[in-house]
Amino acid sequence: MARKFSFYNTLSRTIEEFVPNEEGKVSMYTCGPTVYHFAHIGNIRTYIMQDALIKALEYCGYEVNRVMNITDVGHLSSDADTGEDKMLAGAKREHKTVMEIADFYTKAFFKDFDAVGNKRPDTIEPATNCIPEFIHMIEVLLEKGFAYVAGGNVYFDTSKLEDYYVFSSAVEKEQLAVGVRDDVEEDTAKRNKTDFVLWFTKSKFEDQALKWDSPWGVGYPGWHIECSCISMKHLGEYIDIHCGGVDNIFPHHTNEIAQSESYLGHRWCKYWFHSNHLNDRAGKMSKSKGAVLTVSVLKEKGYDPLVYRFFCLQSHYRKPLEFSFDVLDNTVTAYNNLVKKVEALINSDDELKAAANAYKAAAEKSAKDNNGNNENIAAFLEAVRNSNAIDADVKKDFEDKFAEAISNDLNTSMAITLLYDILKADTNAATKLAVVDSFDKVLSLDLIGHALADDSADIDPELEAFIKDAIERRAAAKKAKDFATADAIRDELLAKGVEIKDTREGVKWSLV
Repeated sequence: MARKFSFYNTLSRTIEEFVPNEEGKVSMYTCGPTVYHFAHIGNIRTYIMQDALIKALEYCGYEVNRVMNITDVGHLSSDADTGEDKMLAGAKREHKTVMEIADFYTKAFFKDFDAVGNKRPDTIEPATNCIPEFIHMIEVLLEKGFAYVAGGNVYFDTSKLEDYYVFSSAVEKEQLAVGVRDDVEEDTAKRNKTDFVLWFTKSKFEDQALKWDSPWGVGYPGWHIECSCISMKHLGEYIDIHCGGVDNIFPHHTNEIAQSESYLGHRWCKYWFHSNHLNDRAGKMSKSKGAVLTVSVLKEKGYDPLVYRFFCLQSHYRKPLEFSFDVLDNTVTAYNNLVKKVEALINSDDELKAAANAYKAAAEKSAKDNNGNNENIAAFLEAVRNSNAIDADVKKDFEDKFAEAISNDLNTSMAITLLYDILKADTNAATKLAVVDSFDKVLSLDLIGHALADDSADIDPELEAFIKDAIERRAAAKKAKDFATADAIRDELLAKGVEIKDTREGVKWSLV
């Protein structure tokens, strides 16, 4: 039986105990990216926290089925149905077709999504796959009197609802007023200021790249309709949890609820999970500011993407988080220290060290054969989990505390604290490593994998001392701008089978 799990429900504005529609099973929908540009690290923070939620639910005994859309049509530059189509703008910017843009940025998104340790959704559906579903829902909304045709477009009539502002009247009205003050282009075809477009025709854009036949003319769907239809297509008429960033609350999620429940005639989704913004010192991360800081860019600068995940998990998902490279550098140090502690555990236990050596031998063979080493890592972890030295009582105590933390409004910062606690606990190495492995089902920091990949533990002490001295001599040469000597030291190391790499976290070396 799954354990009790609570988190903050944006709809009720309280922390609630989660009760799914079907015991032990969770149907979840998460808003995917609009693939007109790279996803910046603020976008990725949202997906990291959603991933932590999914894995926390699974850790606590739930079976999660997650659906995500890919927005490749219909999202205008303003979330309130004004401005230029983002996909078309991306195509013009790069002199490509909309579908080429969508394909490129979808692949780029999942490259960064995967790099930070996220588990891919069970179902991923591009909006352009579901035009018949969009048209059908709009037809039903028109039949029920919740929609109308004006100026060639189809609009949802918010005046037909008892309460349009379902999340928080004050907050949503304020956000709507901000939009008005910012001189948002007014759509004179709307009956009410809060009405939103379900289907655009050529009356909106003559040059729209993607368009389809519909009962209302050639055109394309509005942005909000896609999430409702894709969710119902794969998860049915009831979903348990809908996720997104706080900037999705209004108008996007407000509009989703309006059209979905009007179409269905009953409540659609009970629980809403929203992650807060990632800010830099200039304010909220945004693609409109120019250069986009992505996970791939961090990696190019020498940062391990899992260090960024670690950075995010140390803060609560409902709190704004400020990013700076100084803070990330400190996170690198903390992460590397954890890896070293795990490495020391492995080398302090003969059984674990033998399993690690077997892993390294198998991994080396896999590398020579151009095969992946996932099976090798799995074999090592299996050896850890089956160790006779594990203190089952200590392991269970820590796992219970961990489950309590993550099931209490996804307290990942407390989960990280428990990770430190087990590493300094008064128990044996096998137990500590088994608990680290258990915690990683949610944290996904791959500390054990990184510890196994560190070659420094098995190196000859004399060679290690030589490497350390050579790196220090090279640093002194570079500081003195004696780059010829610095290059000569690099070549000297390479001749001894040692490759060095300059990164933001210092000089890294490996045996080649």
